[in-house]
Amino acid sequence: MAIPTPRGGWSADEVADYFIQASRTAHKLPPVRVQGHFNVWPTIVRTDYERMASDDAPVYRFPPTPAEVDCMLEVMGWVQWLEVEQRHLVWMRAARYRWYDIGKRFGCAPRTAQRRWEIAMYIVASNLVQGSLVR
Repeated sequence: MAIPTPRGGWSADEVADYFIQASRTAHKLPPVRVQGHFNVWPTIVRTDYERMASDDAPVYRFPPTPAEVDCMLEVMGWVQWLEVEQRHLVWMRAARYRWYDIGKRFGCAPRTAQRRWEIAMYIVASNLVQGSLVR
């Protein structure tokens, strides 16, 4: 399933929304496990009081729909137009990291990281516009 081209063309904000949606879909996927390995330890059955005292709340994740997975895979293909550092920057922002943390990771000011992210979004948007003109 292809992502439909917006009426007014691609903007950086629309591209960013698709990256955020792809990041959320990736977090909904089941964890990757090595096949052939298993746990032989017995399951620890906890009492109600032990479960209430634990800090970990149960995480209930519904699996993504096939349409969401197709959209995520197409968005992951868009990062091929970016440099490796830009890819990391785009995915960190899609995972909702703060600009301060992103700037610390890349060794620059938060505003510089934001400008680099905007450049990456415009690169993807311009490639999408060129791709939609070719079709």
